[in-house]
Amino acid sequence: MTTGGRIILHVDMDSFFASVEVRRDPSLAGRPVIVGADPKGGAGRGVVSTCSYEARRYGVHSGMPISRAYDLCPHGVYLPVDRSFYVRVSEEIMAILSRHAGRIEQVSIDEAYLDVSDAGSFPAAGMLATAIKREIRDETGLTCSVGVAPGKAVAKIASDYQKPDGLTIVRPDEVAGFLAPLPVEKIPGVGKKTREDLLRMGIRTAGDLASRDVQEIIARLGRPGVRVHRLARGIDDGEVQGREGCKSVSRETTFEADTADPSLLSGTLAELADVVAETLRADGLRCRTVTVKVRYRGFETHTRSRTLERFTADPGVIRQVAFALLLPFLNGTDVRLLGVRLSALEGGRTRQSSIDEFLSS
Repeated sequence: MTTGGRIILHVDMDSFFASVEVRRDPSLAGRPVIVGADPKGGAGRGVVSTCSYEARRYGVHSGMPISRAYDLCPHGVYLPVDRSFYVRVSEEIMAILSRHAGRIEQVSIDEAYLDVSDAGSFPAAGMLATAIKREIRDETGLTCSVGVAPGKAVAKIASDYQKPDGLTIVRPDEVAGFLAPLPVEKIPGVGKKTREDLLRMGIRTAGDLASRDVQEIIARLGRPGVRVHRLARGIDDGEVQGREGCKSVSRETTFEADTADPSLLSGTLAELADVVAETLRADGLRCRTVTVKVRYRGFETHTRSRTLERFTADPGVIRQVAFALLLPFLNGTDVRLLGVRLSALEGGRTRQSSIDEFLSS
């Protein structure tokens, strides 16, 4: 069901920011570590950037309002985001990955796709994945989870299958069986609202989705239904994009609950803008275009962009422009997803970097 001969690895660091903080301060090991905004005793604004697996046991997760995280886990260790430090550790990890594949697509600070088709077989690719995991652990003290599959989407799903410190290999003849029993929200592009729409159709698993006629899915979801239907069937022809030719840096977050709170939206935007600005700086790049993306309920998505008079990597300028672009969206309408993208880049090694695909749902 996928392009023949391809072998793709998706490498995803485990609870990256929190794990880096534990590496820096080993006394935090085994404790619920939450990286994000200051909770201010439950009155803080902003969202959780990431948290340790110990914190997740209390229901805390990334994208959650920090005030909600404090309600769930008031005894947690709350730390600010140290972006420049995380970027330096990320560069160590990407350098390790670069030893093992000629084509790497870094899609966020802590995850990347590798095209390892040259390995020749899935057993050989599994051995390579094991070696990568070992090198990352030995050289950085961190763990990662790896998915090996014929396509990017299935590799990404597989990397999450046995977290933390997992390795899941899905051979071409195993794709349909692997996907079929999974909850439909495991399919990339199926968010909370899409899941609700599919549940109303009686679709609960990827197998349920794959068995339906695509026209039925399009009638409910619109054009994005084509992609999620194909992915549920294991059809994924997306190529691993090397650093050459990619022209944007982006990050976005999906809120735990839709919100129209101006303070939460503004605080989250500031964090997103700072993250992409730091990524820009780390790559020796400058941008001319800033874009803010807002998604309301369903698939109603809006973007606003501004092209600057000159190239910049100044985080203050990027933040100011992003705020100006956000203002029209602070209109009382609940927001599900917020994102910032920098494009029209010049300078060092140009690549795409995003937590999620900027146009994914």
